[in-house]
Amino acid sequence: MSPRVRHLRATAPFGVFALLMLALPFLGGCTSIGDFGRLQAPLVNDDIHAWVGQEAAARAGGPVSVNNLTDDERTLRDLAFPLIEPSYDRQRWDAVVLEYGQNRVFRRSLWAFDPAAYYAHLVGPFHRSSSARYNQLIDDMRNDIVRIDPFFSTARRVVDIDRRREKSMQYVSTLSPPEQISAMARVGENSLTIAWVHHSLTERCAAYRYALEHLTVAEPMPVAAEAERILTELQQQIAGNQIVPLPRFAALAAPVVVAEK
Repeated sequence: MSPRVRHLRATAPFGVFALLMLALPFLGGCTSIGDFGRLQAPLVNDDIHAWVGQEAAARAGGPVSVNNLTDDERTLRDLAFPLIEPSYDRQRWDAVVLEYGQNRVFRRSLWAFDPAAYYAHLVGPFHRSSSARYNQLIDDMRNDIVRIDPFFSTARRVVDIDRRREKSMQYVSTLSPPEQISAMARVGENSLTIAWVHHSLTERCAAYRYALEHLTVAEPMPVAAEAERILTELQQQIAGNQIVPLPRFAALAAPVVVAEK
């Protein structure tokens, strides 16, 4: 064994190291991403994105539920991830680590927003012509539009079930305090996941707007009008899906945290 591998074994967290080892067979193909920007099937399990709800709650200072995810709650998190990670990160070689939420630096960066970062990516070495830059911008916006309806359709079902859950808890006299806390924590996780996606989409529109405006000045092309039309459509889709105006923890909500959001 080389000194480099021994060093990795000695210093890397076990979870990250195990995932990297799992990903090695796919490095020969340059990426762990398959068709349509999805991970290769052998790398996926049912709870691959369970950390999304936990991260949303932890970020807001809320509790994390120990209950199992329902099918809709699991789908909500699966559909949320592509809408909160930067669109230009989908082809990263370490996508498997990011999908499982193992990279703490990556998780922290999800909450940081730089409107110029997307434009910097477009004018980087991966897009060598003006047409390629405009096409990438249009493709990314269209992909977001396609993803919005499935996510918010699931979100509406989850919100409806959570309202029923809150009502039914009033009639179950045998619930223990830990069960009550875990149930209400899950309501908070779900609500915050939905709010996170909506906030992320709003930031994406700002980044797309920044990129389009700067491209129009630096590299004007007729296709800019099409990009403007698609951006307007995306903004309308986002405005029509604000189903959770503010993050909520129901009975366990911290008023200061909610006010800040």
